[in-house]
Amino acid sequence: MIRWIKRKVEFATSRKTQKSFTEQIISLDLIENYNLLASIFKDAPDIIFRSFTIGKTNGIKALLIAVDGLYDKSVINEHVIKSLVEFETDKEPYLQIIYDSIEQGLLSVTNLKKDSSMQNALRNLVKGDPLLFIDGIDEVFIIGARSWEKRAISEPVTETVIRGPHEAFGETLQTNVSMLRRKIHHPNLKIEGMVLGMLSQTDISIAYIENIVSNDILDELKKRLQNIDIDAVLDSGYIEELITDRPYSLFPTIAHTERPDTVAARLLEGRVAIFVDGTPMVLIAPFLMLESFQSSEDYNSRPYYSSIMRFLRLMAFFIATLLPATYVAAQNYHKEMFPTDFLIHVAAAREGVPFPLFIEVFLMVLAFELLKESGIRMPKSIGQAVAIVGGLILGEAAVDAGLIGTTTVIIIATTAITTFLIPALNDAIGILRLIYLIAASIFGMYGVMLVLSAVLLHVASLRSFGVHYMAPWFPITWSGWKDTFIRAPLWTFNQRPEFIPSSNQIRQGSMQKPPSKPGDNDNE
Repeated sequence: MIRWIKRKVEFATSRKTQKSFTEQIISLDLIENYNLLASIFKDAPDIIFRSFTIGKTNGIKALLIAVDGLYDKSVINEHVIKSLVEFETDKEPYLQIIYDSIEQGLLSVTNLKKDSSMQNALRNLVKGDPLLFIDGIDEVFIIGARSWEKRAISEPVTETVIRGPHEAFGETLQTNVSMLRRKIHHPNLKIEGMVLGMLSQTDISIAYIENIVSNDILDELKKRLQNIDIDAVLDSGYIEELITDRPYSLFPTIAHTERPDTVAARLLEGRVAIFVDGTPMVLIAPFLMLESFQSSEDYNSRPYYSSIMRFLRLMAFFIATLLPATYVAAQNYHKEMFPTDFLIHVAAAREGVPFPLFIEVFLMVLAFELLKESGIRMPKSIGQAVAIVGGLILGEAAVDAGLIGTTTVIIIATTAITTFLIPALNDAIGILRLIYLIAASIFGMYGVMLVLSAVLLHVASLRSFGVHYMAPWFPITWSGWKDTFIRAPLWTFNQRPEFIPSSNQIRQGSMQKPPSKPGDNDNE
């Protein structure tokens, strides 16, 4: 009991000391500022303290503090320290002349701010901005010289395309925002900053297009973000879980993407994007289920081919979730669904298999999930080898040993192939597949239909920031069907989607259809 009370007292004292640090203001005495900073960053080898004298005659002391690895050393050495050390003037008062000269551009850095709060100074310091303290001045100069090693712009990993931009977001917030600016060159593209996480102090940016986005959606998003009270935000997934509409639903109501062109396209429809420093995934809200079956390449290809691919993705979703369950239900309860020759062939293939059909299919589904997970987590070269060994050698060996039937292998292989066609719903597909499979083993197709009806009712009840998740399928919005199962020609998209609230519904002019023949004008 005594030890517990002692720990509580030590914790309260440390919290009080930490709070007193952040509430202090910048002192006129340079030594006092140094002692405070030295006590805060005690035994921190990455914190650099650099003392020097401004000028050669008057000897005004200065202190520069920075975090090693987070700032540009050449900028600090050449444009800050060198400029101050070589500064000379014979005018009085000398300290005021230094202060005015710094404000007027003595330090040739792009971004220079001043502050009198120690809390604000420390927040900028740990994010990479060096601090300049001058003896006799009760303000700190915050030097915008952040620089660190970062990954170069590369191709998307999860959203690859053949025709379209081959660039993806990185882990640096400023770079990601600039990539969006390259797509939309208009001052109505607004970027608002925010800091989340008590300890991580993670920078995030909210992007939207003024005069297009709905104020209701924007205000609701800001309200949910401001209500977040957490120690650290290390990835956009943290924010997604804390602001989603239905946290217990299998279906995501907030989209995530690594493609700048996708973010730009969604903003032009009236959505809002959330950039999080340190992650290449950008969140987009609201999000609709139909977008899970769309690809950015659909708008770069001919509409006929894009429509066929969307239909295939929709069909793949039902195959990936329902095929194993349908196979088990039909074999156990509804054999009349198959021709007699097929039943004889399946029975011959399963001859000698020691497990019931449900156990056989369940084990194969589980093996597929294990192979998929191991292939993702392992290095690429090893992951490919694991997939080959597991999928071919072990599968063939299991069939030869009589542990599984060849028909089951075909069913699971087809299910696995179709799963990768809808990456946005990959998590939901894996869980739904197991739920349908269990229902099929107990109640047959009646159980599958019962679960399917419950899933459809659940999806129809979902909302994403007030927008119907199933729109324009439910409620039916006929004008939106031109961009659902099919992709109509781009010249027909005169208005933005009606089911997404927007301040400006006009997207393009009504005379965009190209002429059928040279010299003709079909728009007249």
